Amino acid sequence: MGGGFHLEEEKKAVNTGREEKQEVKGVLMTEGVIWKQILMFSLPLLVGNVFQQLYNTVDSIVVGNYVSSQALAAVGTSNSLINLIIGMFLGISVGAGVIISQYYGARNHKKLSWAVHTCIALSIIGGVGMIVLGVLLSPVILVWMNTPADVLAESTTYLRIYFCGSLFNIVYNMGSGILRAVGDSKRPLYFLIAASLTNVVLDLLFVLAFHWNVAGVAIATVASQGISAVLVMWVLMTTKEPYRVELGKIRIDKRMMKRVLAVGIPSGIQQSIISLSNVIVQSNINVYGSAAMAGFGSYSKIEGFIMLPLQTTCMSATTFTGQNIGAKKYDRVKKGIIQGMTMSAIYTVVVSVVLYTFGGTILKIFSSDLDVIQFGQEAIRIIAPFYLTMTVHQIIMGTLRGARKTVVTMLIGVGNMCILRMIYINFLVPFFPSYHAVVLCYPITWITTMLMDSLYCWKAKWLPKTE
Repeated sequence: MGGGFHLEEEKKAVNTGREEKQEVKGVLMTEGVIWKQILMFSLPLLVGNVFQQLYNTVDSIVVGNYVSSQALAAVGTSNSLINLIIGMFLGISVGAGVIISQYYGARNHKKLSWAVHTCIALSIIGGVGMIVLGVLLSPVILVWMNTPADVLAESTTYLRIYFCGSLFNIVYNMGSGILRAVGDSKRPLYFLIAASLTNVVLDLLFVLAFHWNVAGVAIATVASQGISAVLVMWVLMTTKEPYRVELGKIRIDKRMMKRVLAVGIPSGIQQSIISLSNVIVQSNINVYGSAAMAGFGSYSKIEGFIMLPLQTTCMSATTFTGQNIGAKKYDRVKKGIIQGMTMSAIYTVVVSVVLYTFGGTILKIFSSDLDVIQFGQEAIRIIAPFYLTMTVHQIIMGTLRGARKTVVTMLIGVGNMCILRMIYINFLVPFFPSYHAVVLCYPITWITTMLMDSLYCWKAKWLPKTE
């Protein structure tokens, strides 16, 4: 799996990219009404993310209700670690999507093919590496995380089985990233729905019928991920479009790999480090007792669904920007920022008012304990008014990623949502220790992130020069 560009081939690729004009089945976002394109591209992503959120919740619901509290703790502990590790590979898939969307927008089919096959090779290597490291190191990492002794065995079982299926997870995410980069956000949604429904059925079968407990839940997850990976690869291998995957061409092109990783690694680092900071914040909330843990945890589940439309619009902005930069339509990129922010702002204002007004009622879905509800409500009152800041952040971040400025987004995101957050938690909160003070770290760092995003977007020269 080695190799590199050949000079003659690269010259041909440039010419091919200029000359090829045939229609493709992906969605070109370089023409048409901008806000409609962003919205229609976002909707399948949104539904898919909802299913992903439910997908990640089902395991906990099943073991929590039908196995034991220790099993629930085991799955919860394992998921926090998984999010940290998988975040890096999700970031690389973002980088792949940016590169592919730009070649697709430029109609450079030769380089598009090189990029696709390099990305698939990277996902295979990454998946195999994850299997080996995950199986060997799971017990060690869990001990480092101070996992309680009564949970350690089940956590190790769940993690090891999960990592055995990490190849499926990474291949699916890379494959769906390729499809989204060419404007196809519907088929990744269909595959995710199929996997989610399979996961629910297998969870219940393996736990209730076979009594495999935590192992059964993990096996169900791996099997479901396998289905989604097979489906996405089947589409990529059977399509007649220029992004078709051919087994004989799957290899790493060193120069293309550098381009993908240069964009993807900063995004991966950003996701992983911010996830780590959230774990540290949670540990500070835990100091205030089980009711505070449960209350903030319930709020976090609500927020997870609230943030989905913003995250999908961010992903849409990345594809939209990548394609339009590839097509050298820089004015559309600028208009996309304004229209994307407008749509997202309308949504966040509405949802903030609804949550602020009816938050207590919504929290009762998770618990009837008045103390739990009170802690959850306090989190809502502190955080909900500032969702608008995340609108600005997500649109600008998605746009800058599409422009290959992932190092910038990483520095802004990590600098504010990790480093500044940790400074606040460790050096300021001790002077006025309280649950409210800890929760305040979110709106404070959101505001600073928004300000830095806006300043860079306004002052920096992040778009290519108009020819």
